[in-house]
Amino acid sequence: MSECKTIAICNQKGGVGKTTTALNLGAGLAKAGKRVLLVDCDPQSDLTSALGIEGERLEKSLGSLMYQVTQDSRPIVRDTIIHHEEGMDLIPSNLDLSSMESLLVNAMSREKVLASVLKDVKKDYDYILIDCMPSLGMVTINALTAADSVIIPVQAQYLPAKGMTQLLKSINMVRTHTNEGLNVAGIVMTLVDSRTNLAKEVINTIRTNYGLMLRIFDTQIPVAVKAAEATKAGKSIFAYDADSKPAIAYEQLTKEVMKLGERQKRRDEASIAR
Repeated sequence: MSECKTIAICNQKGGVGKTTTALNLGAGLAKAGKRVLLVDCDPQSDLTSALGIEGERLEKSLGSLMYQVTQDSRPIVRDTIIHHEEGMDLIPSNLDLSSMESLLVNAMSREKVLASVLKDVKKDYDYILIDCMPSLGMVTINALTAADSVIIPVQAQYLPAKGMTQLLKSINMVRTHTNEGLNVAGIVMTLVDSRTNLAKEVINTIRTNYGLMLRIFDTQIPVAVKAAEATKAGKSIFAYDADSKPAIAYEQLTKEVMKLGERQKRRDEASIAR
């Protein structure tokens, strides 16, 4: 059994820090010596761009890989993977992925196409992080079906926090129909301005409404210009400004995620032993 942990970074709301979290969590894990594959599961290709790669210039992308699977072909995934100088690998995305929503409707095992893409490379990695698009369509269902767990970034504002109920319903639907082992690793509060009462109220509301049934990571990612500058520069926050507040926060989040991975590994070993 592969020890690779596949994590979907998911929220149907846009602008909550999914891509920034996927990039910097991936960089943090790579910095800690883990083998990391990032998967850009959004046709807007923000993660691809954030790593300094122009997705529209690529002949091979996640969309082309998924298309080959729907045509009963077995793609050579390694030919599409791009290695980043910070030690992470990437399956890039571009607008080719946008056609998959309609193509998947009539595909065999349509929810498991992405899982088929990742199957052959899982043994090469300790972590696969999937950056989901801000919707709950078929491509996102594929991401959740391929994942072991979900990290939900939630911006510390009322409107993004309100969308949690629908997202959790979708996760439960996937758990029921296509991936019974899927679990929510936790909620991470992002773009937090700790100076405002609004942020404090939203965080308290999330803890009150969801804290008993879901983990809420201790780490809170602060709102900061440095994080946006790093993304624009095609770097992680660690490479751009390792002493900044978001870099310190993402390093702490990385440690929390690795601890969860170690706990899960011990549970799996105990289960096998029984």
